[in-house]
Amino acid sequence: MICSIRATLLAACALGCATMASGGETAIDVARLAADAAMARHDPVLAETTVRKAMAQTHADNALRAWLAQALLGEGDREGARRVLDGGAFTPDSAGLGWRIRGQVALADGNLGAAAGAFDQALHFAPGDADVWVSIAAMRFTGGEQALSIAAADRAVALDPRNPRAVALRGMLIREQYGLSAALPWFEQALKLHPDDPALLDAYGSTLGDMGEYRAMLIVARKLADVEPKNPRPRLMEAVLAARAGQTELARSILQRTGTAFRDMPAAMLLTGALEYQAGNYEVSVNVLERLVNGQPDNAVARHALARALAAKGDWRRLVDLFDGDVGAGRAGPDLVALVGDGWTRLGLRETGDRARMDQDKGRALLTRAKAMAGTTAIAPLRSDSAASVLALAYGENPHPAGNAVPYIRALIAAHQADTAQPIADRLRDDNAGNADAQMLAGDVRMIRGQTRDALIDYTNAAAIRFNEAVLVRMDAALRAVGRTRDADAMTSRYLAQNPESAIAMTLLAAGWAGNPARAGDLIALRKAMLARGAELPLLHAPSTAGQQAG
Repeated sequence: MICSIRATLLAACALGCATMASGGETAIDVARLAADAAMARHDPVLAETTVRKAMAQTHADNALRAWLAQALLGEGDREGARRVLDGGAFTPDSAGLGWRIRGQVALADGNLGAAAGAFDQALHFAPGDADVWVSIAAMRFTGGEQALSIAAADRAVALDPRNPRAVALRGMLIREQYGLSAALPWFEQALKLHPDDPALLDAYGSTLGDMGEYRAMLIVARKLADVEPKNPRPRLMEAVLAARAGQTELARSILQRTGTAFRDMPAAMLLTGALEYQAGNYEVSVNVLERLVNGQPDNAVARHALARALAAKGDWRRLVDLFDGDVGAGRAGPDLVALVGDGWTRLGLRETGDRARMDQDKGRALLTRAKAMAGTTAIAPLRSDSAASVLALAYGENPHPAGNAVPYIRALIAAHQADTAQPIADRLRDDNAGNADAQMLAGDVRMIRGQTRDALIDYTNAAAIRFNEAVLVRMDAALRAVGRTRDADAMTSRYLAQNPESAIAMTLLAAGWAGNPARAGDLIALRKAMLARGAELPLLHAPSTAGQQAG
C-alpha cells in the first residue's frame, strides 16, 4: 500500500511538472515508466489513471495509447482496450507494445489469425522484445502448435533470461514436455526474479501440489494470499491439501467459502464431486460431475468419477446408459467395466423373465472381464457422436482443420474402417507436426491396424513434444506389445520420478512387475504407495458393492 501511494505521488508530481522533467525525461516518458511500474505490481487501475492524466496534460494520445490499452486489458476490459487501440495510431517507439497488446486482445477473443498478424507487426517494430515472443508462444500453444510454442519460449528466454514471464512460460512448457520435477527449477528461477508475482506463485504452488509436496504447496499458497488477498486460488490449494489429508468437511468448507469463483473450473468441479461423494451427498456429487462430463465428454477421470457416484447413489439404469458404450468400445478400464457389470447385475435382479436373465448374464461376464483386465489401462481412441457419412461431407469440403478431421477419423474407427482412417490421420499428423495429439491419433490408428512398431514411432514423436499420461499409456502398451518390457519399465519409472503422484504410472509399473521375482520388493513398495494414494483420494474407493468388486 505504501509503495502504491508513493508511486501515485511520484506519478502525480511528474505529470504536474512541465513537459520536460528533471534528468531530461519528458512527461510522456515518466507516465510510461509509472504505468509499467504499476503493471509490474499488478495494479492496472493505477496504470490507467496515470496514463489518462498524462494524456489530459500532454494531449499525446498516440504516444500513450498502447499503455492505456495494456492497463485496460489488465483490468479484463477487452472491449475498452479494443476501442483505445482502434482510436488512433501508434508512435514509432510505442508501436511494438501497441501491436503486442492488440494481439493479446485478439488471442483472448480466440481469434488466432488476428493475433498472429498483430504479433508479426509487433516483431517488425520490436524484434528483440522478449514479451512479444512470450505472447507468440502462448498463441502457438493455444493453437495446438506445441513444438513451435517451445521454440518461441526458448527465443524469449534467450533474448531476456531475466524476464519472469518468459522463464515462467518455459517452465509451464517444460512441465508439459518433461514432467513436474523438471519444471520446478524454472518456476523457482522466475520467482527469484519476481518473488511476488501471483501467476508465478500459482503455477509453482500447483506444480508442488501435483507432485504431492503439500506442505510446500501450503507455504506458497499462503504467500500468494499475502500478495493478492482477493485471489481465491490459495483457498483452492488449501482445499486440495485438506482433501488429501482426508479432512473432507474442512475441504468442503474451504471450497464453499470461495463462492462461485471455481464453479466452472474443471479441476475444482472434480474436487467438489469427490468431496461431496465422500461426504455421502451422492445427488450433489452426481450433479456436479454430470455438468463436468457434459462440458468435457472425453475426460476419462471425470467419467469414472461420475460412474462411481451413480453407483453409490444406486442409479444403475443411468450408469449403464452412460457407460455401457465405453465398455463396448474398449474405452473403459477394469474399474469402470466392473461398475457397469455390477449395474447390469443389479438391474437384472429387479426384472423378471428372459430380460432379467440376459442382464445378469451380461453383468457376470463383465465382472469376469474386469478381473482379467486388472492392471491394464484402456487406450482406445475417443468416440465420435456423429455418423461417418455426415462427417465425411464436412471433411471433404475442408480437410485441413483438425475440427473436421479428428471427428471423421474417430467415426471411421468406430465403423471399423481403420484402413480408410489411416491416410487421413497421417495427413493431419503431417499438417500439425508440432502437435502431440495429432501424432498420437495417427499412432492409435496404426495400433488398431496391428502396426505396433510404426505406432511406436508416432507415440515417440508425440512424447518428444508433450509427454503426458495419455502418451505414457500408449507407449507402455506398444513397447510391451513388441517385447520391449525393460524399456517400458524404464520409461514408466522415469515418468513416475518426474510425476510422483501419477496413479496411472504406478498401475502400469505394477502390471509390468507382477510375476517377476526380481521385482517383488519393488512391487510391494509400489503397492504401498498406491494404497497411500488411494487413501488420499477417497473417490477411488467407494463404500459400495461395485467398489469392492472393482478393487
